[in-house]
Amino acid sequence: MNNETNAFTGNNPELYNRLKSSINNAESIDIIVSFLMESGVKLIINDLKEAISKGVEIRILTGNYLNITQPQALYLLRKELGYNLDLRFYNVANKSFHPKAYIFHNESDSEIYIGSSNLSKGALTDSIEWNYHFKRSKNLEDFDSFYQNFEDLFYNQSTIVDDEALRDYSKKWTKPRFPVKEAESIEEYTQTPSETLFEPRGPQIEALYALERSREEGFDKALVVAATGIGKTYLAAFDSIKYKKVLFIAHREEIIKQAAKSFKNVFPTKTIGFFYNQHKQTDKDMIFSLVQTLGKSSYLNDSYFKRDEFDYIVVDEFHHAVANNYKKILDYFKPKFLLGLTATPERLDNRDVFALCDYNNVYEIRLKEAINKGWLVPFRYYGIYDDTIDYSTVNMRNGRYDEKDLEEKLMINRRANLVYHHFLKYTSKSAIGFCASRNHAEYMASYFNEHGIAAASVYSGEQGEHSQNRQKAIDDLRDGKLRIIFTVDIFNEGLDLPSIDEVLFLRPTQSPTIFLQQLGRGLRKDKGKKYLTVLDFIGNYKKANMAPFLLSGKDYDSRTLLREAVLDFEYPEDCFIDFDFQLVDLFKYQAKSELKAKDRVVIEFNSVKTELDHRPSRVELFLHMDDAIIGAMKRTPKINLFKDYMSFLNDNKELMDEEEEFLNSPAHEFLKAIENTNMTKSYKMPILRAFYNNGSIKMAISDDDVYLAMKEFYDYGSNGVDMLKDKSSRDYKSWSKKDYVNLAKRNPIKFLKKTHGDFFIDKEGFALALADNLEQFINLDSFKRHFEDIIEYRTLSYYKDRFEKKQV
Repeated sequence: MNNETNAFTGNNPELYNRLKSSINNAESIDIIVSFLMESGVKLIINDLKEAISKGVEIRILTGNYLNITQPQALYLLRKELGYNLDLRFYNVANKSFHPKAYIFHNESDSEIYIGSSNLSKGALTDSIEWNYHFKRSKNLEDFDSFYQNFEDLFYNQSTIVDDEALRDYSKKWTKPRFPVKEAESIEEYTQTPSETLFEPRGPQIEALYALERSREEGFDKALVVAATGIGKTYLAAFDSIKYKKVLFIAHREEIIKQAAKSFKNVFPTKTIGFFYNQHKQTDKDMIFSLVQTLGKSSYLNDSYFKRDEFDYIVVDEFHHAVANNYKKILDYFKPKFLLGLTATPERLDNRDVFALCDYNNVYEIRLKEAINKGWLVPFRYYGIYDDTIDYSTVNMRNGRYDEKDLEEKLMINRRANLVYHHFLKYTSKSAIGFCASRNHAEYMASYFNEHGIAAASVYSGEQGEHSQNRQKAIDDLRDGKLRIIFTVDIFNEGLDLPSIDEVLFLRPTQSPTIFLQQLGRGLRKDKGKKYLTVLDFIGNYKKANMAPFLLSGKDYDSRTLLREAVLDFEYPEDCFIDFDFQLVDLFKYQAKSELKAKDRVVIEFNSVKTELDHRPSRVELFLHMDDAIIGAMKRTPKINLFKDYMSFLNDNKELMDEEEEFLNSPAHEFLKAIENTNMTKSYKMPILRAFYNNGSIKMAISDDDVYLAMKEFYDYGSNGVDMLKDKSSRDYKSWSKKDYVNLAKRNPIKFLKKTHGDFFIDKEGFALALADNLEQFINLDSFKRHFEDIIEYRTLSYYKDRFEKKQV
């Protein structure tokens, strides 16, 4: 093509080169395209950033029709250009939107490139596109016609793409139902980054934007929930770029080694160290540690690491962070930012993972959404009725099946034959079978080998005839030397083997976390892989009816099983789900057999009590109780034990002698009042903390007490968020004592007196006082424990409520 021509007909980078030159010389820029692609935004984003740094005004109008515009393209524009860019959606319903034009204005002239190129890499470089360029000075009438129409569309037929619009579009966005004619397909951006280019892509771009906004709001810790295969480790590396020293902790050696490689790819000049087993490096830029090592008290001290040693801490597989070693680490270190990563935040052993990040779940893309967006492969799920075992005959211990008894009942030829024949029905090159125990895995590997299927078992501990070490088994499966690996837990996490095309659930899976982990092992995209086959062998074990809820992403509710057919649930797109008809009947039978909500609350209380080996506090119940039961209590306040825990304990013969002394007394009524006091903001909590006074309860608090309690409370990031959100308190970090006391008096103190005047009263010389009839109780140890427990519980539940309201 002649460089002087104004026609651009594709197959060369000339259009992009000319656009780049025009961006560089422009004083204002207007872009109108029917859709935006991540690749196109990445191509010109640095040019646009440079233009904005020079004060250039930029407006972009695009369409959202048929989901072709990728949400990550919008997030990238917002992340890099902020609100210096005026970004809008064309918003006229039921009307096609197909313009493609790039308009540039400067002091001497204006120019336009108009034709067929949307904002994508292919359209601006090597796709067959037809575009034409002309200047306003050479063709005034035509230019003004285009420009005036742009102005009308931009100001009169559009909506601003703000954070709320971004979230809404991303949440609803699914991959287009027809092929997008682009050189770069959506699938390209779900593969492992190439060895030469490591940059955020797809959902990582969205999560990075959410993390940055969260820090701007004042949070210093966050949780990202993303299905397996999204690239959480690379996300953490990209997000840590502004921090000097980084700690990455996980519970498996394979995970920290893979993480170290990922971080090194992103930061090739930074130094890497390991802290586990015999490795004790402490002076590197990025430290990768096993929690089992770092969690020891002998290492959590100044001799190894100062409390503020790390600027940025990543906790991988964050659902494990409820374990004691994780807690020790999280309690010891004080980083500038803490990031938790997990694919499965469901309550493992009924412990609430979200609470560890104060319910600041900044970004979430679950399995169903990831499949709908085309970032994971769809699955073909077969729920197979397994009547070879009567689970009602398996012994139970603390609510779980006895491993030895379960193992014996699973290891029978009749069941192995059922599994084997279903395995033969489906074409599979690389499969994993999840077993209940080492002996069960060894038994299944032996059975398959005897029947001509190359199989191995992988597990920790003493090895058997068919067992292999983890890496050899993975290599053999990848190379086709094995058809299937039978394993116990060890492959639930940390396995990066995209070629797996079939998974077999061979044990009663009662945990939502484990169910989703096992499913996630086979959902990564791989060349030539169209879907994952799932064979789930389901008998009459407890919680068997969770399966349709976990596959569809619906919240579990037994009433749903009685109202709706499981095959009519809304499953991920392109997925096939089949349950044997006997299972449909089983699910309904289990739903009908569930106890009334009130009885389930008592049983759950006793279960938590058994697990903890002591009577649980409100906080412990909140963290350990099943989500479904907490949901039932929210819907039915009269069974909500958190509304009057003392009475619940009394009804169930759980009160201690000292507690019985003040049951139904003013002290009990006071505790009920603070259990139920309204909390649209967190302001009341520091006032209650001031009264509690670290266990030495005060009958009256002074202005100094109020100030110190308020300041300490709001110095904590998750609490300070409330202050930053309100215009009147946005500058609270520079506040004086007078400012804090004034806020307390016009808000929490005022409303405590108004709504709970029986207990919170005026007293000369003090900011607020407790009623005299409480004085006889304030030195009782049990009263102090309840007082503190309520403050901690209400703060924690407030974080959760705040998060849930944000999602609505």
